[in-house]
Amino acid sequence: MKLHRKKAIIVGALILFAYAVLASAVTDSKIVVMLAEALSGFGVIAIAIIMFPFFTPYGKKTSQWYLALRGIEGALLIVTGILFLISSTSSLKLYDFIHLYHGYVFAVAAFFFYYLLYRSKLIPRWLSIWGFLATVMLIIVNLVEMTGLATPSMFLYFPIILNEFVLAFWLILKGFNPSAIA
Repeated sequence: MKLHRKKAIIVGALILFAYAVLASAVTDSKIVVMLAEALSGFGVIAIAIIMFPFFTPYGKKTSQWYLALRGIEGALLIVTGILFLISSTSSLKLYDFIHLYHGYVFAVAAFFFYYLLYRSKLIPRWLSIWGFLATVMLIIVNLVEMTGLATPSMFLYFPIILNEFVLAFWLILKGFNPSAIA
């Protein structure tokens, strides 16, 4: 199996892993929640490191921004895991604050991610466009939540979650577009 095929499978698996680990954090166990947040953070960082060489030919600065933003996103997840474990009133307030802004870091990094996927043609363009549009919805949800004007519907999170699952399965089953790598 070619190296780029293995990397596509790893990235797809890491996307699923990050979501599965976060979903498993719905428990009363502080250790499980802390580990889930931290492992998800490491997964996010690993995805960015693997994708960076694929993206660099399509925009070195953009690729560097993507890598930096995913690094920040991963670090925020690791920090929130530690804060949840501490569970003091101030640490839980900071946890909530970081989680709110984590959504923006995720969305901006996703813009770079889907932009670079679109430019590189590593995946079908429709999947990149879907991801890009889903990040717009995510930013709207985060703005509504931050302003307190309304409680956002979980329905608005669905497009990005579904997109990332489709992307993950695409990468695992089909891999990167071989002509884009050549």
